[in-house]
Amino acid sequence: MVPIEEIFCEIDDFCKRVFPAFCAFLKSKTALPTGLYFVDSTTLSVCRTQRINSHKTFVDLAQRGKSSMGWFYGFKLHLVINNRGELMSFHLTPGNVDDRKPVPGLFKSLKGLAAGDKGYISKKLTQDLSEQGVEFITKHRKKMKPANHTSFQK
Repeated sequence: MVPIEEIFCEIDDFCKRVFPAFCAFLKSKTALPTGLYFVDSTTLSVCRTQRINSHKTFVDLAQRGKSSMGWFYGFKLHLVINNRGELMSFHLTPGNVDDRKPVPGLFKSLKGLAAGDKGYISKKLTQDLSEQGVEFITKHRKKMKPANHTSFQK
């Protein structure tokens, strides 16, 4: 019988070898800019929350985070897609990274109109993206003054 530590080492080594190639493959599949974009993130859990303390495979990479579905241990995948549903940009972060942090890098080479959910509300983020040539639209919170949007933007 193979010791469990040896299995985890093989998985970790496999991930270190395959992950860069996987990222390069995804980058090669990105589509041409259309000017209309949507940004969102999703969780990639690596284990159940009960097993966080004993989990060893991604011990130096994964982090505990919270999403709208509750606590998790793993990573967040941040995606930008165009109006056709094609992949434009992506970024993988530990689970404890704020959704707004990787957004300027995701839109580095894009220009146009972008929309995000309430997790992306930030005046500074909107200003930073505006300087890059991206008009960023999010919903507003109850106590916020609603922004004036055109009917197309709504």
